[in-house]
Amino acid sequence: MPAPVVFPVCNQTRGTILCSRATLARGFRGRARGLLGSGGLTADEGMLFEAEPFIPLMWMHTFFMRFPIDIVFLDRANVVVKIQPSLGPWRLSAIVLGARKAVELSAGAAANAQTEVGDIISIG
Repeated sequence: MPAPVVFPVCNQTRGTILCSRATLARGFRGRARGLLGSGGLTADEGMLFEAEPFIPLMWMHTFFMRFPIDIVFLDRANVVVKIQPSLGPWRLSAIVLGARKAVELSAGAAANAQTEVGDIISIG
């Protein structure tokens, strides 16, 4: 298995950093596993999920997780379409039409980066 590629996720609109060390959840197994089994995220960590090309929506869950997370949903142009703050363990996020990517972050990271719906996010 190749080593994970690590990249920053920044809020271009606000000039802030959502996380400096995000990884991509690769393939079906990577997306299915996500953060399961992880002890948590530090303030500078995150994970990027990309939607299947033929599905026009996204939703996430925190089943089997032991910590809350922020989820920032993005459209094709990396514009924030929804923020799910501090989603606790064993929960489902909202279903977000038009979302093509989701970034899972430590709880509070979106607010700390002053991120709002409509902001443009740069990845990498």
